[in-house]
Amino acid sequence: QVQLVESGGGMVQPGGSLTLSCAFSGSSFRFYTMGWYRQGPGKQRELVATITSSENTNYADSVKGRFTISRDNAKNTMYLQMNSLKPEDTAVYYCQGALQVTRAYWGQGTQVTVSS
Repeated sequence: QVQLVESGGGMVQPGGSLTLSCAFSGSSFRFYTMGWYRQGPGKQRELVATITSSENTNYADSVKGRFTISRDNAKNTMYLQMNSLKPEDTAVYYCQGALQVTRAYWGQGTQVTVSS
């Protein structure tokens, strides 16, 4: 059974940095397409970034140039490096993994708050 657990959330000041981690337990992590999603107050969940098994990446326009998604297959872990954080980045961040679009696994989420 696949399980995803996020960590690294917290409170930071505008302009600060934070790194999120997503630990994958189960089989065949290297074959999964992984991604980060977020849900801010009063908003729908939105895509932040994705990374495929071949390490092709995609970013939402709102985070492009500030966030970097990566994965370490030897550690079964995905990361999101967040720089130049803005108050509008405040949200619960969720880790997602999928071998196919019809079945996705989700983590429980980790809170990121950007405030002075």
